[in-house]
Amino acid sequence: MRDLDLTSLRLFVAVCEARSIARAAEQQAIVGSAISKRLAALEDTVGTPLLVRRRHGVEPTPAGDTLLEHARGLLARAAQIERDMAGYAAGVRGHVRVMATQSAIAESLADDVAAFLKMPAHRDIRIDMEEAVSTQVLRGVREGGASLGICWDAADLRGLHHWPWRGDHLAVVMPPSHPLARNRRLDFADTLPFEHVSMPPESAVQVMLQRAAALAGAPIKYRVVAATFDAALRVVRSQLAIAILPAELSAPYVEAFGLKVTPLSDPWARRRFAICCRDEQALTPAARLLIEHLVASAQAA
Repeated sequence: MRDLDLTSLRLFVAVCEARSIARAAEQQAIVGSAISKRLAALEDTVGTPLLVRRRHGVEPTPAGDTLLEHARGLLARAAQIERDMAGYAAGVRGHVRVMATQSAIAESLADDVAAFLKMPAHRDIRIDMEEAVSTQVLRGVREGGASLGICWDAADLRGLHHWPWRGDHLAVVMPPSHPLARNRRLDFADTLPFEHVSMPPESAVQVMLQRAAALAGAPIKYRVVAATFDAALRVVRSQLAIAILPAELSAPYVEAFGLKVTPLSDPWARRRFAICCRDEQALTPAARLLIEHLVASAQAA
């Protein structure tokens, strides 16, 4: 297995995605016989067939599917290494990879990071931000895929160093004509008779809402599952359902979309975010500077 090389893996992925050696050869600007030779060597290295030749192309065997998944991950990591090293060659002296939830990014993370990068002292620092749900953020930090993670502080932060950051307040977002729109205060239980827009089921908000609904003894009636806040708000504007979203995020849409936003009165509706890392002592100077800036910005706010 020490003989695996990235070029062969890259060609293997190309063939699997094209389902054809000839098409992969065209895409990769290489002759098909050269690809076939590399694939044969790859199968010899791993000791099992990876592709099944069909009349109109090829398809991966079960072993091939497994290798395909690993190969994509290895190639992604190799590409990241290449970008990181290119950054140093171009004079970038610091690189911080941040994974954060959609709520955190929408709250003010993008603005805070932009303010950090505009400082003259930070001109040689580069920051990559990746959006993910809380479980993915924590896994990325624990496995070393991200220098820093930002997620809801009720997530499982055990074993991680963490600092408090900003917060938000969950609210009911609805059309002005909705029966709940006349209320000045709302508990989450008040919304359960009505149809909801759901964010991705694995998101921290949805997990919390499911738990709250179970305690209230009634299910949540989902009409639509939306992948983004913007999509959820557009569903609400179309009067298909209501949504439980951060009030701070929804505020700019109130006038533009003509929506009503009423914060929930439930204690758990006020959320705090946390910045986390795997090992504080192992943080780069650039990551330390970013944490200091984010914490200071949150305290000032």
